[in-house]
Amino acid sequence: MNKMPNFSELPLGKDDPPFSAWGLYGKDDQLGTLNRLTDDIVKEAAKEIKTGVRISMNWPLDAQADMPFFRRQAFHKHVYPKPPRVVNDDVWTFNTQSSSQWDGLRHFAYQHAERFYNGVTMGDIHASPSSTVNGIHAWAERGIVGRGVLVDFAGWRAALAAQGQAVRPYDPFETGVIKLEELKQCLEWQGTQVRWGDVLILRSGYMEAHQTKPKDELKVLAEVVPPHFSGVEQSPEMLEWIWDHFAAVAGDHPTFECWPSQQSEWSLHEVLLSGWGCPIGEMFDLEGLAAECKKINRWTFFVVSEPCNVPGGVASPPNILAIF
Repeated sequence: MNKMPNFSELPLGKDDPPFSAWGLYGKDDQLGTLNRLTDDIVKEAAKEIKTGVRISMNWPLDAQADMPFFRRQAFHKHVYPKPPRVVNDDVWTFNTQSSSQWDGLRHFAYQHAERFYNGVTMGDIHASPSSTVNGIHAWAERGIVGRGVLVDFAGWRAALAAQGQAVRPYDPFETGVIKLEELKQCLEWQGTQVRWGDVLILRSGYMEAHQTKPKDELKVLAEVVPPHFSGVEQSPEMLEWIWDHFAAVAGDHPTFECWPSQQSEWSLHEVLLSGWGCPIGEMFDLEGLAAECKKINRWTFFVVSEPCNVPGGVASPPNILAIF
């Protein structure tokens, strides 16, 4: 693996977009920060398996029914018989980002530079129907496998409130930030140490809030363009923390970062996806995972995710399990 530059050395090319690391793993690389998941890192992460308990983080594909945010197509399932045999087949039609998902490297470019990871352009992606550059299939070959770390921001806040401590107002459906200092305080409360090559998974409380909202209210919120969500702060300090530790990031909320973006020069989507090739997971169902972590007082686990092997795909359901 190439020597890892310090965050202060980014971007690597003087004319490249903010904080980008193009060329670090070669000009044709399509794995980005997944290069951090070496065989040795994965082998060490497997030591997290102690009980064999498995927890899914996959929200049902039809969880948002007919009202996905960002006006994406809803999931449709058609089950049909095939007489004269007693046999059924089915057809699924859905947007890969209408439920739990990994954002791939074709999804979100640097908006000012109009470039995806390693300088790929829209023209490169749409050059022909058979173009696969920066496609999600590259991640399917080895999967996203390693040591997962749950940062239970929602659980931490609930514990503080139960102890009578003041917690600042927080609404997952309003534009607002989860501060880096709060993530670090939560990790300290959990007694969790992060390591190089970890997969960061953040429970913001969005999924819990989504489950309690009436359908008519969700429908109104889904019609707002752009939608408003809380998420991690958009700061160089947050970027540096991610750069210094993680191979991928994910959360239970639809945008991972605060949305609409409060940064005029860049968003986390731009830097993570197009600058570093870092997968962003969104709308992971973390309620069962958080309950198991609390039960055993451990917030680290072995994580196994197999994106769909779709050549040239933009995003994918994560097909993800935590194994304790």
